[in-house]
Amino acid sequence: MGAGYMGKILRIDLTNKKVSHLDTKDYEEYGGGHGMGSKIFWDLCEDKTVSGFDPKNVITIMASPTSGTLVPSASGRTEVQGIGVQGYPYEWFTRSNFGGRFSGQLKFAGWDGIVIEGKAEKPVWVDVRNDKVEIKDADGLWGLDTIETQEEIWRIVQGGMGDEWRALGGAQGDGRTTQRPAVLTIGSAGESMSRTAALVHDAGNGAGQGGFGGIWGAKNLKAISVIGTNGVEIADPKALMDARLWSMQWASAGHLADWTPQPIGSMFGGAPSSTIGYAAGEGAQPMGCMGCIKNCRTRFASGSSNASSCVDYYFYHVYDQAAHGGFTQHLQDATDMLQRYGINAYMAESIIIWLNHLHTEGVLGKGLEIDTDLNFNKLGTSEFARDLFEMMVNKTDIGADLHEGPARAAVKWGRYDQDTKSGILPLQAWGYPQHYDARTEVEWGYGSLVGDRDINEHDFNTLVFWAPSIAALFGTEPECSAEMLSEIMAEKLAPYNDPMMMDYSDEGIYSESMAKLVAWHRHYTRYYKQSLSFCDWAWGDYYNPWAEDGRGLTGIGEPKFFNAVTGKDQSFEEGMEIGRKIWNLDRAIWVLQGRHRDEEHFTDYNYEVGSVPGYTTYEVPYVVPQYKNGKWSYESVVGRTLDRSGVEQWKDHFYKVEGWDLKTGWPTRKTLEELGLKDVADELESKNKLGA
Repeated sequence: MGAGYMGKILRIDLTNKKVSHLDTKDYEEYGGGHGMGSKIFWDLCEDKTVSGFDPKNVITIMASPTSGTLVPSASGRTEVQGIGVQGYPYEWFTRSNFGGRFSGQLKFAGWDGIVIEGKAEKPVWVDVRNDKVEIKDADGLWGLDTIETQEEIWRIVQGGMGDEWRALGGAQGDGRTTQRPAVLTIGSAGESMSRTAALVHDAGNGAGQGGFGGIWGAKNLKAISVIGTNGVEIADPKALMDARLWSMQWASAGHLADWTPQPIGSMFGGAPSSTIGYAAGEGAQPMGCMGCIKNCRTRFASGSSNASSCVDYYFYHVYDQAAHGGFTQHLQDATDMLQRYGINAYMAESIIIWLNHLHTEGVLGKGLEIDTDLNFNKLGTSEFARDLFEMMVNKTDIGADLHEGPARAAVKWGRYDQDTKSGILPLQAWGYPQHYDARTEVEWGYGSLVGDRDINEHDFNTLVFWAPSIAALFGTEPECSAEMLSEIMAEKLAPYNDPMMMDYSDEGIYSESMAKLVAWHRHYTRYYKQSLSFCDWAWGDYYNPWAEDGRGLTGIGEPKFFNAVTGKDQSFEEGMEIGRKIWNLDRAIWVLQGRHRDEEHFTDYNYEVGSVPGYTTYEVPYVVPQYKNGKWSYESVVGRTLDRSGVEQWKDHFYKVEGWDLKTGWPTRKTLEELGLKDVADELESKNKLGA
């Protein structure tokens, strides 16, 4: 096997307690991560229409050639795939992703990924120590929270390896390491098979979207522990180190001698660490995943809610602030509970917001239409969070319905149509909570709509929303003008090279140019982020204020690092074409599961309610780049709604760009065969689901 790859993918049959492996070389053309996972799922999942809870569901947990290497902000990501259970009304084949050190340890143990099939007769965990793999009884682990589980597995594994494995000296690969095992586990939410359940690794790293925690619970799988003592072969170590030094000109770390607060605009060059530790009023320091150059998470002086950032920390902060006048221990305790139970933070956030609306309207409460003992006088306290989470994982009170996620609870309560129309239940598409606004930052919404879940990909988010909106809030101008942004994107986004892709005007959001932007984004992220593991919080890098001409390193940096590790000579454009292949393979799976053009629409509030979300905590205007009267500018689109016919027009453009049938949205044989997916076209045709 070539450099960057270990040559084997671990295959675990839980039903028969059988361990075997797949050859990585059979899947190498897909790069790694998501691409390999999709192809393995296609090959091994005999019935792709089963529920995600069905034992026939095949789950992949994949590393990439960059995992465990010195490629900046690409070493620590792990991709999870399979039929998900979080979405509504369909359980699409879906994905999630988490950081930390799991994928690195997986590579050090000699594996490029893990495939999980079947269902164990009773709770088990998997113990991987290099090439020794055992499926073990989990009686002593089932019932523990995610932190307790990891600590117990550390004790078991480290206690069983003897003192010699930690001894100093010796050579690489001689069976020694100072590391603890990397453990991926579920908490009580997963054990109870909640659709809101996440997979959790270390502190604050989690695969939240998709409900994979509940799927593991259905398979009676509590945890996977991995530890390795090998290294990853690099094709050209000098080229890799040279690339790291070369990339410093785009990173704030490369300018520490004269460092000043950086203007908003760059992903790769962003300043390290989240600010939440300082907002909480205690000492904190940056921390991050293996090989990270940014360290976007926070380690607290108190040790409370370590490594939780973004929504895993902020999901409850507005209520803490309202109740106590700031960020307090109540928020940190609620965050710790969220991680220990193993509950998806976005689902928790949307549930609390929705319940609070219903309570305020006099619909939900003690003795009301939706009867509950949940005490809203405690909202903002850790006690309220604990009571709600306990209800959800134990399926008591309203938690019996919320255990299935807010969409299904709303259906049960007869409120789905009403509350997704008003927006108090802001499920943007496929049952996933709104992340960024489909009415304003449309590429995010469109990407989610034609995919399987909230995309959670920030490539353009900083430049088309945050930078101009924050500037408008403070009465300043963005570092990168709208005209400059259009020029840079026209250079970077090959093969389309269309400056109008940055036009977020009322007309531009339904245009062919916007269809090209979304198509480019789907292909880029499917390969470079989800298959090669380039982190979403550092890549892509388009505009960068550290660069002399403002041009970031995307388009140059990704292949430079990949080729140094693997020894290949792959161009950026070739990688994009692999991304298009993976995207079409995923689309084919969704088509087999029932995807049709007629199903691809947003929930009603996106068309009927103004653009300021009723639930968002960001007190900023929505300002985006627009092209009007022959000029580029940043302008507010607050209050905008989507036009139904306009969205249908955009879908026409998008399907044409992708080479799909306009009537159904299904890939055509011509498109699939030019991507080397003839077998996929044959399968679709046999099911009468091939695009005309």
